[in-house]
Amino acid sequence: MDAHAPHIEALDDDAAWRVAQRRLAWQRRLLPLVGAGSLLFVWWALIEFLHVKPFIAPSPVVVLTTLIAKFPMLMDNLRPTAIEALCGFVLGNVAAIATATVFVHRKIVEQAFFPVAVLINSIPIVAKAPILVLLLGNGLSPKIAIAGIICFFPTLVNMVRGLESVSPQAMELMHVLSASKSEVFFKLRLQTSLPFLFSSLKIAASTATVGAIVGEWIGSQEGIGALIIQATYNFDAALLYATVLCGSFFSVSFFLVIRLIERAVVRWDAAAA
Repeated sequence: MDAHAPHIEALDDDAAWRVAQRRLAWQRRLLPLVGAGSLLFVWWALIEFLHVKPFIAPSPVVVLTTLIAKFPMLMDNLRPTAIEALCGFVLGNVAAIATATVFVHRKIVEQAFFPVAVLINSIPIVAKAPILVLLLGNGLSPKIAIAGIICFFPTLVNMVRGLESVSPQAMELMHVLSASKSEVFFKLRLQTSLPFLFSSLKIAASTATVGAIVGEWIGSQEGIGALIIQATYNFDAALLYATVLCGSFFSVSFFLVIRLIERAVVRWDAAAA
């Protein structure tokens, strides 16, 4: 029997595993494109064969033409929405992380104020938006506040769960090593909570944009939300669809940026851990 046979078999297995991984990677890239292309084809076919009026639902070709023709105007309106969404994202998530930290270390505070957070979150965002506009005026502040509020609760819940998910054995080891509360928090609790945190941040990346747009619906002269209202009132369906797609592209881009940051920061298998 050849002494090198096990080594050759191991190399073959490794090569087969690499080919399978490459195939899966391409599959993950191509399948979303196939799905999007299929939906666009169905959209186009329904418009053409049912003879839907353009002011009700334009074809993808008309929407693409409008998107290209009015791209500068769309970008001008996307800029304030992006600023509101980004500021609200930062504000809401920082507040949620700070609140979760207090809740974990002071259970009596959690018992007193967590139901309040649930109550505030249960109020529809379209009901909170007019109140914030009345309190903060008609500038950027209410839109940022709405985006921050809509990000706050999911991050709060996930961060509390992540900070409390530390194993008892790890906590006991930190106590044996006479670690301080800050060392336990930064070297153990915070590290353990990162997968939970990024799960909520990816959700917040989309909801922050929704919050900014809802805030613009209540009162704004510019932004994606304001442009949606104007296109609706003018029965400009092509511009309406193009504006919605513009906002969606921003949300998806924001989500992908958070995902890339997660891959760079969380380098371990959270499920295995």
